[in-house]
Amino acid sequence: MKISYRQTLQVGSYGVNATVLVIGGRAWIVDPGSEGDRIAELLDGRSLVPAGILLTHAHFDHVGAIPELQRRYPGLPVVVGDADKVVLCHPMNCLPPEYPGVGRVEGLLSYGESGSLPEGMEVIETPGHTPGGVCLYFPEDSLLLSGDTLFAGSVGRTDFPGGNMTALMASIEKLKRLPDDTSVIPGHGPTTTIGAEKSGNPFF
Repeated sequence: MKISYRQTLQVGSYGVNATVLVIGGRAWIVDPGSEGDRIAELLDGRSLVPAGILLTHAHFDHVGAIPELQRRYPGLPVVVGDADKVVLCHPMNCLPPEYPGVGRVEGLLSYGESGSLPEGMEVIETPGHTPGGVCLYFPEDSLLLSGDTLFAGSVGRTDFPGGNMTALMASIEKLKRLPDDTSVIPGHGPTTTIGAEKSGNPFF
């Protein structure tokens, strides 16, 4: 099923690309790193009630708005790669004062156990930046949300706890198989395409 609406906001001091998608009449929030009020204003302005939060990985700068969004939308589930669950709620996964940490997350699911994901979305497991990192692929829309696995001209860091360059390069090999015209919204920075990265990204 195709995406009927898509909007990306750069949020927080780290400029995370937080994306709202509407698929089959249901809204989803990807990587709400900060500024939960801005994300909620976007949703409310279009009379959208989110069905869930989808995380490409669990680093503090991608998850900081979860408490605010769960306060505004009670029962809002959060879906993350299974190996990143421990990272999400870890007390050191923070950078106060802007990112105080999320603490306990209600309705926490992993991609493998969630039966209510957006129709037509494929989850590509891409460890390396974090152990449980994923990319979210929408083949009907030729769209990839790559989190911090792939950036325009670069790839994610692996010097954080749990990072692994060998695993990241194996993940990049998976992304190379996608069609060249696939648009890529990375976790930070400008959009790109798989074809552009093949021609200009030294890690490709």
